[in-house]
Amino acid sequence: MPVPTWDPQQYLRHTSHRIRPFHDLVARIPELPAHDRPARIADLGCGPGNVTALLAERWPDARITGLDNSPEMLAKASELAGPTPGGGHLEFRHGDARNWVPEESYDLIVSNAALQWVRGHDASFPDWISALTPGGTFALQIPGNFTSPSHALLGELCDSPQWRERLHDRGRRFVHILQPADYLERLVELGCEADVWETTYVQLLAGEDAVLEWVKGTALRPVLTALADDPAAREEFVAQYRELLGKAYPTSPHGTVFPFRRIFAVARKAER
Repeated sequence: MPVPTWDPQQYLRHTSHRIRPFHDLVARIPELPAHDRPARIADLGCGPGNVTALLAERWPDARITGLDNSPEMLAKASELAGPTPGGGHLEFRHGDARNWVPEESYDLIVSNAALQWVRGHDASFPDWISALTPGGTFALQIPGNFTSPSHALLGELCDSPQWRERLHDRGRRFVHILQPADYLERLVELGCEADVWETTYVQLLAGEDAVLEWVKGTALRPVLTALADDPAAREEFVAQYRELLGKAYPTSPHGTVFPFRRIFAVARKAER
């Protein structure tokens, strides 16, 4: 399946909601190994770089590399590249989570809301854990809401007679994630001390077509990319999806309630 075309500005429309799970993930990461050098950190699937930059707040002098396979996201992230206030350095370069193998050692490899796009991503865990320094950490956060109405309705619409031939399985992404217990088992099998949990954030979104605007930045991207050469079809699909979402997520005077489940894992490599 082709890589979706990303829109950094659309993705960043709900920044406060999108970065909250990242803060919760970073808060559970233990202290990194002590060296006579700054910490070395990789952010796999860094997107527009806004959360990558937050890593410099926890580890001010770290050398941090954000990796992504989207030219659009990397172009936006590059605006943040350079020295950090604490004496560290932030850089961004191309890297694809589907086949990334670290070429150097890291004290922390983190991936935030990215691995759900990669079928069988747990097969890469051995390479990523191997690249950690002793006592280093691998941490991930992924959406776990692929059976919720926002995603189930998208999958059903893509699979309807009108759209099935053109869109195939572009609306069905839930097959790419594991359940929390499965992540725990795989990470423990690799010799890590693992902390795995899940949280459902009950988000209140503001504005008209709030849930549609949310998924335009994420789950809907493969569909929008597939229909990019046919504006009329793209508009028709979005209109049909808007109607379905409006029924599933009614608005109130306070906004639109949008529950969002997230899965987290923090795995610390043995020091020896």
